[in-house]
Amino acid sequence: MKVFVIPANRIKPMVESMGTCIATDRITVEGKGVGYMYREMPDDEEDSGWRFFAGDETDDYANDPTNLELYDVNTIANYDAAIIPYLGHPPPCAFERVPNMATFTPVEM
Repeated sequence: MKVFVIPANRIKPMVESMGTCIATDRITVEGKGVGYMYREMPDDEEDSGWRFFAGDETDDYANDPTNLELYDVNTIANYDAAIIPYLGHPPPCAFERVPNMATFTPVEM
């Protein structure tokens, strides 16, 4: 069973509901900040299309479904509020964190 850095009862409203996203355990279990995020066309009506990574995951790690979970986008905003200004970008888009900053820069997908 996964132990999350922020317990569910401590998640507060930070962004308007926009659906679900996928994030790795490096963020929610290990407490790393978001280092890379991209938005693709949603898989279904509930999906925002957002995918969040710490940025240091190996391909093997990212391809193992036990290392990923489905979350409300608001949950990941609680883990790293620096993502909030970028959430309105339409798909497809991708952003990488500027080292040691709370900002992201656009990158090619």
